[in-house]
Amino acid sequence: MKVKKTKNNKRKIISLIFLFITTLFLYDQVFVQADEVDGNLADLQLTFDEHEAGVWTVVFSPNDTLVASSSIDSVVKIWDRNTGDVMQNLEHPYGVPALAFSPDGKMVATGCYDGLIRIWKIQNGELINKTKIDNGTIWGLTFSPDGNTIAAGGVKGKVRLWNYETNEEKYLAGHSEGDVWSLAYRSDGKVLVSAGHDDTVKVWNASHGKLIHNISGHTDAIVSVAFSPDGKTLASGSDDKTIKLWDANNWELLQTLSGDSECVYSVAFSPDGKTLISGSRDKKMVGEILQYHLRYNGLSNAVTV
Repeated sequence: MKVKKTKNNKRKIISLIFLFITTLFLYDQVFVQADEVDGNLADLQLTFDEHEAGVWTVVFSPNDTLVASSSIDSVVKIWDRNTGDVMQNLEHPYGVPALAFSPDGKMVATGCYDGLIRIWKIQNGELINKTKIDNGTIWGLTFSPDGNTIAAGGVKGKVRLWNYETNEEKYLAGHSEGDVWSLAYRSDGKVLVSAGHDDTVKVWNASHGKLIHNISGHTDAIVSVAFSPDGKTLASGSDDKTIKLWDANNWELLQTLSGDSECVYSVAFSPDGKTLISGSRDKKMVGEILQYHLRYNGLSNAVTV
């Protein structure tokens, strides 16, 4: 599925999650032998197999005990990170491309095809707040590090900043064409990045909204971005089937990972920075969640083990 050339087709992927390489099955989990990616060892460890359609977004909880995933199947699932058990099912009327944990780990925000941002309590699955974004489908969203603001991206290349406690709003415009697929704040709260249909990552001053840098290097739409917990590395996942790692100070390319077989819908670092998880699909249009144990040799600004 090509993000740049399809519209409604991406909403119709009906599938079960599984891995496409040699696996050892045990109950509902899949353990995979180590795989070599660009000369660096990446151990594929676990699969989560309850979604009935392609996985859009995967994120770790701040305390590293949960994983949340959103899907075209209209359900957000909260998983036990270690066992793969489902802790909560958050039902939506349509597919859910966007998902983010609050910094305190007590809430999760979701962005849906219906243009609504919803905020849920993790403990009991209660819907506690929602708002309509005026530029249609919400493809990406993230909380600011202080937990007061949600940045959301959708159609027409705009980024919306919403303070969900005061209802104050601000819009950032900089992507030249198409949709804004994903956003991420650096851990210091000073920088916000947005990934777009125009094959670029925009780097914004989070305080006043000024565009300070353009990152280019992918050859197709950039669908997901995530900072490492220490704020030194930015990961970007693209429709060009690669994950790129960037220095989050000078924005130079550190490394390219090419283990995914198709568009990389989502990337996320674990809170300890030792694991990168990606949500994708294979050529049979089956949703898959891959978990990598990362060892980056010789990259002083990348995640180290």
